[in-house]
Amino acid sequence: MLADLPEADLAGWAADLQPVKLSLGQVLCESGSTAAYVYFPTTAIVSLLYLTQDGESTEIAVVGRDGVVGISVFMGGNGTPSRSVVQSAGEALRLPAHRVKQEITQAGAIQAMLLGYTQSLMAQMAQTAACNRYHSIDQLLCRRLLMGLDRLPSEALMMTQELLANLLGVRREGVTAAALRLSQAGLISYSRGRIAVLDRASLEQRVANPAQPAKQRGGAALMSQQA
Repeated sequence: MLADLPEADLAGWAADLQPVKLSLGQVLCESGSTAAYVYFPTTAIVSLLYLTQDGESTEIAVVGRDGVVGISVFMGGNGTPSRSVVQSAGEALRLPAHRVKQEITQAGAIQAMLLGYTQSLMAQMAQTAACNRYHSIDQLLCRRLLMGLDRLPSEALMMTQELLANLLGVRREGVTAAALRLSQAGLISYSRGRIAVLDRASLEQRVANPAQPAKQRGGAALMSQQA
């Protein structure tokens, strides 16, 4: 994401950007808390989870190299409504929250980038809500695999069925059955938490997304969210 910024704008952050390694399951920001940093994933993938009062959770958005974790910092909120958890270990660039707040007050390229991404993230959340309502478990699984692939350089994901069930907000038995059907159809192979996609085009066809917006706004960043 930062690679799209003009060098002059990025130079202002250079001294404060810190490379960090993110481990699987690491919580970057807890629901209701104030973020101390924003994260720009480079190879890691972060899930934004909505928590219910009884402790259950479901994924509402996915952030990878195309985005930023911690939009509440520059959107004026006192806390974040979701938990940010590393879903795929990797690297990121970390920036103190106060530096982002300083920059967002300036009507420049950084402000435009952050607000543009926020729009695409909101579109992803809206589509996730619609898909959770209208899609079958098979379609939800296909969509989630595609979203992961869009944010990784490989055609394989390290995800257990239990993790997928938690992210999708469904029972593990449902994910197991859906994964078996996709495997038998030759679309994926699954072994010990490693899911390899063998036929991406067929996964995309199976999604058959009835929730896709009639008009896509926000250019390539928004289009990349559409499964």
